[in-house]
Amino acid sequence: MSQEDPPRSGDGVPTAPKSPHPAPFPVVVAGAGPTGLLLAGDLAAAGVPVEVLERRPEGVSNLTRAFGVHARTLELLDARGLTDELVPTGQVIRELRLFGAIPFDLGTLASRYPFLLVTPQYEVEKLLLRRALEHGAVIRYGAEVTGLAQDADGVTVSVREAAGGAGEVRTVRASYLVGADGVRSAVREALGLPFPGKVVIRSVALADVKFTERPELVVRVHGTGDAFGFIAPFGDGWWRVGGWERSGRGAPEDAPLEFEELRSIIERAFGSDFGMHDPRWLSRFHSDERQVPRYRVGRVLLAGDAAHQHSPAGGQGMNTGLQDAANLGWKLAAVLGGWAGDALLDSYHDERHPVGRAVLRTSGLNLRLAMAHNPFEVALRTVRKLVVTHVRPVTRQAVGEITGVGYAYPAPRGAHRLVGRRAPDLALERGRLYEVLRGGRFVLVLPAADAAGSDGGELPGAARRKDRLVVARSAGGDLAPGEAALVRPDGYFAWAGPAGPGAIEAGISPWVG
Repeated sequence: MSQEDPPRSGDGVPTAPKSPHPAPFPVVVAGAGPTGLLLAGDLAAAGVPVEVLERRPEGVSNLTRAFGVHARTLELLDARGLTDELVPTGQVIRELRLFGAIPFDLGTLASRYPFLLVTPQYEVEKLLLRRALEHGAVIRYGAEVTGLAQDADGVTVSVREAAGGAGEVRTVRASYLVGADGVRSAVREALGLPFPGKVVIRSVALADVKFTERPELVVRVHGTGDAFGFIAPFGDGWWRVGGWERSGRGAPEDAPLEFEELRSIIERAFGSDFGMHDPRWLSRFHSDERQVPRYRVGRVLLAGDAAHQHSPAGGQGMNTGLQDAANLGWKLAAVLGGWAGDALLDSYHDERHPVGRAVLRTSGLNLRLAMAHNPFEVALRTVRKLVVTHVRPVTRQAVGEITGVGYAYPAPRGAHRLVGRRAPDLALERGRLYEVLRGGRFVLVLPAADAAGSDGGELPGAARRKDRLVVARSAGGDLAPGEAALVRPDGYFAWAGPAGPGAIEAGISPWVG
């Protein structure tokens, strides 16, 4: 039986004969989009050799519809030293305006980045690629995954090499394989995993254009029932515009898109075409809502669009994938480093699958309300407008969901109220939390009065854990008096409690070994 058609165990997981040879790359990542590149950079920075397989030939643009980087993603990029370089590439937007009237004020976010950054996806990819290469990740272009088989020790990946046009097939051995290869994921298909869901809308028109008129610098999503559209400024004179109309919903994706068709859609959705002109590219896509039932199957994990696909309303697709990668990278490094058990990888599915499901729900609701055309849907949109605009807790929740800062991970029963929550950028005596997180390690934050020194001082075991733990002192009242907190490498609280050495040791040892 060929590698493309491996035998399968009783539960459907591909199997292969046990290999006596160690994997040359502990982790192989399929896909060099934003999700795969962030993951590869994190692993390489942690000292884990990683190979990235990308089906595109080198130098071919990965042009996609992603254009917005939300606050939580900016925080995670800050923890990798990239945000200050990324922000000047785009336009800072402090308000989203849905359905023509519902304002989402991002300026009130309790974040260092209380805004949406509108910038082309390739600007994000460029920084993530550079970081991955600087840390030693190997990127192979023109390499397409064609099959896989896994056993108790690792994964054998079949790869077709396009170099020279020969189409040669080779095998790569890895301890773990991560499929970050998009909505048509070859890894997901090789696993035989279903991708349940449905097509929400077909033939969405998309382009970058210039406007004669200059709308307010906000991101708008609006609809009339027969058509909906969105516009977002890049800040350099170009605007990303997209739209859909019921009369054109049957057009195939490969049908040429005429500029006049898109101009007409935007005019119907917004009441004006804003003087659209000079499109630099035109494209179509369809919007699906899908999610795999499992993010982990043995030694194979899925992330980004390979695991979930969302409607474009809210611009959360790329952001959700990047946050998948941030969650997974340190866990793989911990398991491969030998100071965490393989079961830690199960928490990747447990934490990220509910977030993906929530994003599907909220982005899908926003899209359906934008497309509202019958009296019930229009009334529901009116009610949502009133609630989101005037009920403050609902407003905070809605903004938190769109920006990603409002999501938390499940915590054990009886855990401290902080456990599982996103950690804000705590002020420390030497810098701030997200600067310290750039080392890719856990950060133990002690009350200033109780910390003997920034290197751990009297904390038992701090010296032998310095490869995975940084001890810092709080510079303010961010924590309750007399309490300490352990922050995970992905910026979520792992533990919090009394600052005594015994309590700290009991709290952190399950996480840092």
